[in-house]
Amino acid sequence: MSDITWFGHSAFKIGAPDVQVVIDPFFAPAAGVDPSAADNADIVLVTHDHSDHVGDAVALCQRTGAQLGAIVGTAGKLAEAGVPQAQIINGIGFNIGGTVTVKGVSITMTQAYHSSESGAPAGYIVRMPDGFTVYHAGDTGIFSGMELWGQLYGIDVALLPVGGVFTMDARQAALACKLLRCKAVVPMHWGTFPLLAQSTAGFKAELERLQLPCHCVEMHPGETVSFN
Repeated sequence: MSDITWFGHSAFKIGAPDVQVVIDPFFAPAAGVDPSAADNADIVLVTHDHSDHVGDAVALCQRTGAQLGAIVGTAGKLAEAGVPQAQIINGIGFNIGGTVTVKGVSITMTQAYHSSESGAPAGYIVRMPDGFTVYHAGDTGIFSGMELWGQLYGIDVALLPVGGVFTMDARQAALACKLLRCKAVVPMHWGTFPLLAQSTAGFKAELERLQLPCHCVEMHPGETVSFN
């Protein structure tokens, strides 16, 4: 059995008995979650180099010895910031469409439509040792290629931004669920800053309007939900 912990904003941990994957470990003060909550990380994935996604990634890798996954370019930037080269997957990172396997976890990098000072923005499809499959979209607008990822991988849970302004808004994110054919969705990247949507109400309304067989799992910072 695998579970998901939300640390707030876009920061998550996907956990299984033998491996813990942390994605975008930015611990917003308003979320009230201490960075030590991720100190059992085995793998740290970063979607792009904006500060609200890199967050504590460098210090977390230094503390735990976790392997770092990021796109080529961003991986180099994080190495310069202090992540030991030996802890970077492939030594230089990997790239969109590529799949790597670390400690029994299969990680496929997807495109994302956003901005980044290094490399390019990305998302990840993470397949845990028990087959549990999670798509973390990173910061992105909706794009038609999501339908292809839905066809290629049976996505159990999608972690999707719904806050608008810098990413998808509620309407786009709901349609993304249709393209991805995910069984469940956890809304993220909302409420952290004043410019973003301050609740998930609009997203849930859009999901209901589309009448999708996709369950919305609304989480609170620090909460862990188990999935069978």
